[in-house]
Amino acid sequence: MTLPHNPGGGGEPQNPQAVQVHRLEHRREEEQKEQRQHSLHMGSSVRRRTFRSSEEEHQFSAADYALAAALALTASSELTWEARLRRQTSAVELEERGQKRVRFANAWERAEAGYLRTHRLLRQRRDRRALRQRTEEKIREAKELRELCAGRGPWFWIPLRSHAVWEHTTVLLTCTVQGSPPPQVTWYKGDVPIDPRLFPAGKYHITNNYGLLALEIRRCTMEDSATYTVKVKNAYGQASSFAKVLVRRAMFGPSVDFTSVLRPVFAREKEPFSLSCLFSDDVSDAEQNIQWFRDGRALRSSRRWQILYADRQASLKVTCAYKEDEGLYSIRVPSATGPREQSAYVFVRDAAAETPGAPGSPLNVRCLEVNRDCLILTWAPPSDTRGNPITGYAIELCQGDSEEWVPCHEAPGSTCRCPIQGLLEGQSYRFRVRAISKAGSSLPSKASEVVVMGPRDAVHRKTEIPFDLGSKITISMDDFEDAVTIPLPPTNVHASEIREAYVILSWEEPRPRGKAPLTYALEKSVIGSGTWETISSETPVKSPRFALLNLEKGKSYVFRVRAMNQYGISDPSEPSEPIALRGKKATLPPPAQVQAFRDTQTSVSLTWDPVDGGAELLGYYIYSREAGSSEWQTVNNKPIQGSRFTVPGLRTGKEYEFCVRSVSEAGVGDSSAPTEPIRVKQALATPSAPYDFALLHCGKNEMVIGWKPPKRRGGGKILGYFLDQHDSEEPDWHPVNQQPVPSRVCKVSDLHEGHFYEFRARAVNWAGVGELSAPSSLFECKEWTMPQPGPPYDVQASEVRATSLMLQWEPPIYTGAGPVTGYCISVQEEGSEEWKQITPHPVSATHFRVSDLQTGKKYVFQVQAMNSAGLGQPSMPTDPVLLEDKPDAHEIEVGVDEEGQIYMAFEAPEAPDDSEFQWSKDYKGPPDPQRVKVEDGVNKSKIILKEPDLQDLGTYSVTVTDADEDISASHTLTEEELDKLKKLSHEIRNPVIKLISGWNIDILERGEVRLWLEVEKLSPAAELHLIFNEKEIFSSPNRTINFDREKGLVEVIIQQLTEDDKGSYTAQLQDGKAKNQITLALVDDDFDQLLRKADAKRKDWKRKQGPYFQEPLQWKVTEDCQVLLTCKVTNTKKETRFQWFFRKREVPDGQYDPQTGEGLIRIEELSKEDKGIYRAEVSDDRGEDDTILDLTGEDLDAIFTELGRISALSATPLKIQGTEEGIRIFSKVKYYNVDYMKTTWFHKDKRLESGDRFRAGTTLDEIWLHILDPKDSDKGKYTLEIAAGKEARQLSVDLSGQAFDDALAEHQRLKALAIIEKNRAKVVRGLPDVATIMEDKTLCLTCVISGDPAPEIFWLKNDQPVNFLDRYRMDVRGTEVTITIEKVTSEDSGRYGVFVKNKYGSETGQVTISVFKHGDEPKELKKM
Repeated sequence: MTLPHNPGGGGEPQNPQAVQVHRLEHRREEEQKEQRQHSLHMGSSVRRRTFRSSEEEHQFSAADYALAAALALTASSELTWEARLRRQTSAVELEERGQKRVRFANAWERAEAGYLRTHRLLRQRRDRRALRQRTEEKIREAKELRELCAGRGPWFWIPLRSHAVWEHTTVLLTCTVQGSPPPQVTWYKGDVPIDPRLFPAGKYHITNNYGLLALEIRRCTMEDSATYTVKVKNAYGQASSFAKVLVRRAMFGPSVDFTSVLRPVFAREKEPFSLSCLFSDDVSDAEQNIQWFRDGRALRSSRRWQILYADRQASLKVTCAYKEDEGLYSIRVPSATGPREQSAYVFVRDAAAETPGAPGSPLNVRCLEVNRDCLILTWAPPSDTRGNPITGYAIELCQGDSEEWVPCHEAPGSTCRCPIQGLLEGQSYRFRVRAISKAGSSLPSKASEVVVMGPRDAVHRKTEIPFDLGSKITISMDDFEDAVTIPLPPTNVHASEIREAYVILSWEEPRPRGKAPLTYALEKSVIGSGTWETISSETPVKSPRFALLNLEKGKSYVFRVRAMNQYGISDPSEPSEPIALRGKKATLPPPAQVQAFRDTQTSVSLTWDPVDGGAELLGYYIYSREAGSSEWQTVNNKPIQGSRFTVPGLRTGKEYEFCVRSVSEAGVGDSSAPTEPIRVKQALATPSAPYDFALLHCGKNEMVIGWKPPKRRGGGKILGYFLDQHDSEEPDWHPVNQQPVPSRVCKVSDLHEGHFYEFRARAVNWAGVGELSAPSSLFECKEWTMPQPGPPYDVQASEVRATSLMLQWEPPIYTGAGPVTGYCISVQEEGSEEWKQITPHPVSATHFRVSDLQTGKKYVFQVQAMNSAGLGQPSMPTDPVLLEDKPDAHEIEVGVDEEGQIYMAFEAPEAPDDSEFQWSKDYKGPPDPQRVKVEDGVNKSKIILKEPDLQDLGTYSVTVTDADEDISASHTLTEEELDKLKKLSHEIRNPVIKLISGWNIDILERGEVRLWLEVEKLSPAAELHLIFNEKEIFSSPNRTINFDREKGLVEVIIQQLTEDDKGSYTAQLQDGKAKNQITLALVDDDFDQLLRKADAKRKDWKRKQGPYFQEPLQWKVTEDCQVLLTCKVTNTKKETRFQWFFRKREVPDGQYDPQTGEGLIRIEELSKEDKGIYRAEVSDDRGEDDTILDLTGEDLDAIFTELGRISALSATPLKIQGTEEGIRIFSKVKYYNVDYMKTTWFHKDKRLESGDRFRAGTTLDEIWLHILDPKDSDKGKYTLEIAAGKEARQLSVDLSGQAFDDALAEHQRLKALAIIEKNRAKVVRGLPDVATIMEDKTLCLTCVISGDPAPEIFWLKNDQPVNFLDRYRMDVRGTEVTITIEKVTSEDSGRYGVFVKNKYGSETGQVTISVFKHGDEPKELKKM
């Protein structure tokens, strides 16, 4: 079936050549089916041949026909032949879709030919219709022209249009009227005709310019909201047009303005930053109209971004900054005069690296070419590598919302592009990247946007056509896929991307692809090998693209692909063209013609020629450095897209160099050539508009007008002003002057008395004519006759500090009835309407320092002149002045220069190039040129006092002209300061070489004498003359003279000091003009003492050539009160001998350690027996040395004193002990010497003396107090004071209460025991332990006994009583008891004892008797 065609036309014959081609292709397909032996049911595989007409080429698919059918269903009702033809075509196509008929060869050719024929006919009809419409339009215009030329009533060609305007602005109502003859015009407000003469001057302005009617309403107020009508009338009729004017109150009040300036922000990665701006009115109710932008894109509040409004402040806060947040931020606010905007650049610097030296983090991570299981990840390299080149990148991924980051891939090299494979279809992912260098890994970049894996052409495979208010038809390409079993091979296998490390292989899906899901298998073959190798993949390849990562460099490969589905695998595709890895991609070249231009006082503007990098160019990085420095600093961390950039945050007056580097996926390129050093200063521009016009004087036909200078001077000197005037009764403005007026006061003549005038002005500098100011208020030209003076003018605030400022003004031009006698100054705090007078009395001068203001507040000032008639008109108020100490504020420097001139200097790096430094003394004008000299330099100026004296005292002030901000300072020169400066000036004019250290005398190791002095550093031309006893001396064998000019050192070394060296030494120094002379006198006792020391030093040096005592003999007292005598020997050897001597006798107990060289004598308990001279001697074949310690005088006393001190410190707390005699209080000490330690006892703070009842005493280790026969009066506090030398220690104990009772009880117990012991029977003395006697001799043993009552006496032998018979006899004579044994025998040998007892006790005395025979030796007996 063919498409319907025009009934008047005929069908075209078929092309026999095309039929033959289709038959051949059909036969080839049948042969392929038989060879594969598959039962493949498929649709038509014949390629549709396109017919080329003279106009265009068409090719249609089944989807195209379905789309046409859907459009036909949604089309509106049409009655034309073309509409019917389209409907029939759509119906046929829908029928074909429902039947799913398979067309071959001629059927498709006829359908396409018919379609093209119908399309051509439709185009011809459309062209004829357009030509007919243009002809009819020309005829209508000619007819209207003829009608306009004839007489007719008025009509509005363009009527009035309604307006909505802001309060205090101007609105212009315009319309165009036609009529012949021209009509009369009348304007109405509501129903009242408008007569401009009945309203304030200049309120309404009506014009009629050849049918263009205009009504201008100036300075609209809320009362101007109304309906305005214009009525026109002529002989043929009348017409009217009306419009409404709605005057809105300004959103922020009468006017909106920024009261602060957005400043550049230098934030740091991962840290918060904020931007805030202040307004003149509250913004809380207008936040929906305030917009924030970054790089031109509107910002909205989010999780990381907060846009806040409070009172008069709008803020943008970022909780966590990333380098992607870097850019130009703007805030836009609507106002009555149009939107107002401020901008500032935010720089986000790299965060501190986790590893020192690691690079900054990458940025702008993006996912491209997202497919079912793979994508391409790209990012921008960091600007700062911290001196270590990047060697690769580490990629991490996060699946879904898990917030768990896992390593994904490592991209080698510096290329910022990498394929990611093996992803899951339908899953969402985020990615981030780390840069790697030899120093370590960077912090991770900001995560990419979330991507969901899916077919790349999923959107294009579906088409949605809306109709009937919300309904739609969805057409999917999958609906036209046939039921394919085994798929055909893919086609067009090619490399879509070839890089240094990988190749992206792409292909087209088989057509038809069928409805079953497809996967792919890839094969590769090295050119020349003849074999195919399957490419393995961890996951099935679902997308028609695959990244090959493991190819070898230098080899060429061909690839082919097979398609697979659930039914089987296709044949391999045609091999690709040979593919090989490319070399490393080069970075882009640096931009050329990098130029720097001045911009502001803290910024520089850069421009450069763009690099032709195409899509590879990611932007540019800028680097800066101060002139003379070798280290480049990163300016931006996010690539700049343009070829122009303004670098803020620079130091005013400093010189900088800049360079630019191109950024691409290959990395950061080489640096451009550095720019020429540029000094940071304000660029020259046209000035802003003057403002605040004031009437200073008025005559009958003249006025004197004053105004304030522009707020922005344009970085140059203001050359003058052009002033325009406007009579309110005239439509046009007229220039007042043809040449610029140099001052801000202008006399305007030839005015009309009683008329109202307004003025406007432009400022001129070297850059040209600046902005036109807003019109001033209307001033009436009426002669002033009031007796009070006119307003002062040019009121300026300078020297603004935290709590004070200086006000200066010009006296009024109109003085009134008499001269000006003073001025009154008033102040108003910003936001208040109340003016407060500052001074209680008028000020006579035209300047006044205002103090005691509050820091951080803004104030406005005005001045009124006074004469005999009273106060005059107030001056124009100053601009609000903020009281603060600026961190970069400069002060006047006072000092003395190298020539000795007293100067006052002022430096202002931010001063414009053509500015002047205006000096003033006491605010009365420039200083007297006869007394001062002014020298100006680049951005600095100084005045030099020619002949300083009291006439120069006063306040000196300086002001920099033509600066946008106040640059001024002052200094009061006092008499005291001037005296100090004059003294310093005299010292500089008459310089003296500064003496650091006068003559010093050192004795060197070998006994040489060194005389030296030190002065300040001298120049190489400095001279020295050394005078000895009025004669210049030089170096000689015995004397060396050294002069170090760099260190300022003069030294004389005398090898061996003798009497010939006695005298005075004078060093005469001269360095240019500076001189100095230093003298040393070596005479009398000073010389003799030096000579002795030098000789001793020389001898000591000779002594140390052999063994010598490094540490002399010295004593030390230990904590145990032992005295140690120590010394130490050095420079010993094996043969060295060490000896100790005391009182010239060698001490054998002395110790010596040859390893350490230490000698030691230990005295356990020092006594007077140890008094004497101790000496240690060391000797060998090289020499000998000795050391002596005299312990007979002061050293001995010192030792005893130290022993006393240590002993006093070792005293134990006082203890109480009961004795048989009384109560004893004592303290243990380690040592006690009665000569060097004094003890004193106190009872109840009263000193005790030894007497009948109190006895005090000491032993070697104890100090005690004995209270005999204690009584109750002895109770109380007892204190022992131990004094050793200058130190004393007190110990106390309380003898009362239980302590006294216990001690008393013990005393009584011991006393009773003593009585018993005294009266007990005892053997006092007499019996030996052992006695020997020869046989036959008489033994007589006698002992003394005691006891009361007299004891009983018993003798025992071998513990048995002795019977006194025959030879045994006992005699008692008083206390003596004797036992006698006559003619002893061996049987008398044994142990004898005398036993005595009474009622108090008993005791036994024993003796052993040994009897030996005649001729025997007596045996030695041991005590039993």
